[in-house]
This record gives sequence, C-alpha cells and structure tokens, in this order.
Amino acid sequence: MEETLNLTDTFTEFKEFKSIDREPMMKILQDVFLAALAKKYGPDANFDVTVNVDRGDLEITRSREIVEDEELEDEYTQIALSEAIKIEPDFEVGEEVVENVKLSDFARREILALRQNLITKVMEYEKDVIYKKYEHKIGELITGEVNQVFKKEILVHDEDDVELVLPRSEQIPADKYKKGDTLTAVVARVDVNSSTPRITISRTSPQFLERLMETEIPEVYDGLITIKNVVRTPGERAKVLVESYDDRIDPVGACVGMKGSRIHSIVRELRNENIDVINYTSNTSLLISRALSPAKISSIELDEENKTANVYMKPDQVSLAIGKGGYNIKLASKLSGYDIDVFRDDIVEEEDVDLNEFSDEFDQWVIDAFKNIGCDTALSVIKISREELIQRTDLEEETVDEVLASIKKDLDLKEYLHLFTPNLIIYLTN
Repeated sequence: MEETLNLTDTFTEFKEFKSIDREPMMKILQDVFLAALAKKYGPDANFDVTVNVDRGDLEITRSREIVEDEELEDEYTQIALSEAIKIEPDFEVGEEVVENVKLSDFARREILALRQNLITKVMEYEKDVIYKKYEHKIGELITGEVNQVFKKEILVHDEDDVELVLPRSEQIPADKYKKGDTLTAVVARVDVNSSTPRITISRTSPQFLERLMETEIPEVYDGLITIKNVVRTPGERAKVLVESYDDRIDPVGACVGMKGSRIHSIVRELRNENIDVINYTSNTSLLISRALSPAKISSIELDEENKTANVYMKPDQVSLAIGKGGYNIKLASKLSGYDIDVFRDDIVEEEDVDLNEFSDEFDQWVIDAFKNIGCDTALSVIKISREELIQRTDLEEETVDEVLASIKKDLDLKEYLHLFTPNLIIYLTN
C-alpha cells in the first residue's frame, strides 16, 4: 500500500454530493486520522498529519525520542539508540527521529473504520453547516424547487440541494404544486431531530407578506416606510399597518402604487388574497375606524381597561365591517388589539347633521378633535358621555359644553333619547 494517500478523487466525489468546502474537508481528514492513530498507538504517541490542499494528499509522520537501549520503556514514544542509528548513523541520545507512517501498517479493519468515521464526520459537519446557515435565515425569503409532494407536506430543495419542508398547515389553501415547480416561502423555524436539522418554511406567516412587500416596494426596503404590523387570514384577506417618517411620502399610496401596480404581484403570489394597507395612527379610535375599512363607522365607544370597542354604524355598513366569513372584523381586532363589537345605528341618516355644518360656530380644529375620535356627525357626538368626550378629545370642558349645547339646540332630541345613557339623558334635557 502507498505511503501517502491521494485524496483528490475522494474529495471530488464528496464535493458532488455534500455541501462542504475544501479546507473543512481536509481538516476533518486530519482529525479522523489523528483519532485513529491515538487509538492504535496510544494518546501519548507523537504523530503529525499533514494535508496538502492543492495536491490532495495526506502524509503521516511519527516523532520518537532516542533513548539508551536499556532505558526503552515505550516503543510508541521512544526508540532505542541501536534502532535509531540504523536510520541515521550519527543520531544521538535525546534527539528525535521523524518517520513516515505507512498505511500498510493499518489493518484492513482499521482502514474500513477510518472510512466510516470519515463519512460520519462529514455528515455531522454538513448538518452543522445547514443548521447554522438557516438559523440565521429565519424570517427571510427562500426560493426552491419542489422535489416531492405528499398529503401532509411538500419537500423543497434549495439552490444547494438542502431539503426544506412546507407542511400543509403552512400552505395557502389555494396552493397547488407539483414536482419541478418553483416555490417561494419564508423560513419559519429550524428544529433538530436526532441531530438532523429540519427546516420548516411557511407561506401563511405574516412575515411572508412582510418580506414580499420589502421585495416589491423600494420605500419599504429602504426603511422610508415601516411596516408596524401584519395580520392575515391566508388566501382570504390581510391587513398591513404602515407608517412613514417622511411627511412627503404617503405610505398607503406608495405601497399600493398607481392603480395597484405595486401590490398586484404580491396579491398574485398570495393566491388573490385581498390586502388592505392602512396608515398607522396612535389614535385608537381612528385606527379601528381605518382597520374596519371599507366600512364607514358612525361612532366608537372604547373601554381601554378591558381592550374592547363598541362600534356603531349604519345598517348598510355592518356587513362590510364584518366581511366575508367574519374575516374583516377579526383582522381589525388583531390589528388594533381591541375586541371589536359592531352595532347597528338605527338613526335615520337624513335626520343627522354632519359636524362640518357647525363650522360657523366653532373653529375647524375643534371639529377635527371630534372627528379624530370617530365622531363625524352630531348624533355620534352626543351618544358619548360628556366626561368621555373631554378625556378623548383633550378639549377644555367649556369647549365640549359649548359643542353639546349647540347640538342640543340644533336637534330635536326627544325621539333619540332611547339611544342614550340615563346620565346623558339628564344632561341633554336640562
């Protein structure tokens, strides 16, 4: 057997099937041989394994200390002077003898064990590389080719032939794939089962929609527009809360694009999932109002302690607020963080008065303060208690009283008293 082992062909074979670079491969070879030598000759034996990356060969050398013949105690770490001078006549006691170790010194069983250990180490290294690679890719987009389609999951291979798993629960209901199709998803998690990494990808995660928007909308990618929150009912409807720190940029318009040009490709990728892009506001009432779009609300009653909101709207708006399958109101609740209940506003539209009609009595900023809490009409204002109006609008008590008094004069309240609380009835009728 040859004194050196040429590894070029062996390495090339590994390279075709393994995600492992040349130098780590050589380091594994070195460690495997050192471990085998320590097992064969003992842990104290002084061996050196040299791997030539360019030539693809491996050389093993052993160093032993020269001692007097009668002082020889360990033939693996020491060599008798009489034996040393056979190698080099001028050797002296205390010097080291460096010899090449022939692979013929290894038994067939030891060679087979070396090969098996090498395969095991390469596989372990490959698994570790895959785990570390995808551990840092969680939340990122990944594109791969469908390799196998099963009832409960789809196996996808990435560009490095790493296997990814798309469970049925992470698929959009309308997703239909066959072997060879290209698939885009987001890396959801990386688990380790019996030392084997299992990479799960998702097309239903809110992060998937977020990453798609970063890809398709330059302002989002550049950070000019921030995505505050994303909620989805995969394949049906999604709501995206966006905010711009540049007053010159309309975040909703920038995300949607001219005639929906920017959002269309995302909608197609999500199997025609309806996407509502909503401008963020710290005003909870206004946020809920926007979240319930396309429905238009008349008024809102908030319970901030219990995180609930009673929303009043005209009868023809109720179905819009709830949406198909209740998706719209469910997503609005998730987006706002409030449990939303919708109530029919039985007040006849033509008998109500728009707040703008009072512009001759009050400054526009006063009217805007009421509109910011979801009160666009006279009746939507008086349905809320005086104390709550003062708190929510942050207006002076005198200003709120003046507005209520003006509305009281303008409307005939008798036929609407059943809509109000007892305390509010007393206040309005005095």
